[in-house]
Amino acid sequence: MKIDVPFLAGADPEGQPVFESLQVEPFGDEQDVYRLVKSPLLTRNLAAGDQVKLINPGTAQYELIQRSGNLCIRVFRKHQLTRLSEKLTPAIEKLDGNLDLQNERALVYSIHYTIGFQTIENILNESIADYPDTVWYYGNVYDPKDGETPLNWWLEMDSQD
Repeated sequence: MKIDVPFLAGADPEGQPVFESLQVEPFGDEQDVYRLVKSPLLTRNLAAGDQVKLINPGTAQYELIQRSGNLCIRVFRKHQLTRLSEKLTPAIEKLDGNLDLQNERALVYSIHYTIGFQTIENILNESIADYPDTVWYYGNVYDPKDGETPLNWWLEMDSQD
């Protein structure tokens, strides 16, 4: 059974919290543990397949239990996003990635980190080269506090193999 749960996505210009509704499904035997169905557009530090424990859904508090290994990739463009999607989505899908969300100004993809950061970045940069007003970001690679410090969670996953 899939349900929608609010997650804190940031703050508006007045400093008030902004929430994003994400679809989750129960995971495992423990109560209040869920798996994200798709990668989020705005909520940082999460990707499809991640397991979270809901601490207080009313205030969007959660604890990240285990990462899935998926990267969340967010692509933003003001115009002709469909054209870009027609080029980029098949390239991501060839590497077993998924288009999780498409709206009028954004695409959100999930793809496993083992594909390789350089491979993924090459595909993204080549695909958007003809669209100079397009930007892309990782949603769960950098520390949400500063947006620059790598979280390096993939190194821990590599060491577990």
